[in-house]
Amino acid sequence: MLKEGDKAPAFQLESDSGEKVALKDFKGKTVILYFYPKDLTPGCTQQACDFRDAAAAIKKKKAVVLGVSKDPVASHGKFRDKHSLTFPLLADVDGKVCGAYGVWQEKSLYGRKFMGIVRTTFVIGGDGRIQKIYPKVKANGHVAQVLGEL
Repeated sequence: MLKEGDKAPAFQLESDSGEKVALKDFKGKTVILYFYPKDLTPGCTQQACDFRDAAAAIKKKKAVVLGVSKDPVASHGKFRDKHSLTFPLLADVDGKVCGAYGVWQEKSLYGRKFMGIVRTTFVIGGDGRIQKIYPKVKANGHVAQVLGEL
C-alpha cells in the first residue's frame, strides 16, 4: 500500500489523443493523478468537469491534472469531447497502473461484490514523491478540497 512520502510508481499510458504520457514527463511539476471508475458516468463526469472548471486555479498552483481509468482510448475521446475536458485522460486498459497505485480493489454495490477502481487522488510533487493521498473520494466537492490543500 502506497503512503505519503513514497516514490510514485512510474508509468506510461496512452492518452485520449493517442499520445504516450509518462509521469516522468512532468518532472518538476505537481501532478494531480486521479483514478476514476468509468467514463461518462454521473460521479466521474462531475469530478472531471470540476477539474476542467478549476483549470486556471490549478495552473496558478503550477500543477497538472491526469485522469486514469481502465476505459479504452476511444471511450476517453468521447468523454473528453462531450464535456470539453482540457486535461489528458489515460487508458490503463490492462490495469497495471491501477494495481501499482493500489486502487483496483473489491467493491460492493447492492450486495454484489466485484473488482473495480476505487476513486482515489494522488498529489505527486515535482520530485516524484506522493505528497497527499485522497482515498475513497466522493466526487462532489473533491476538487475544491484538493485546490485548498495544494
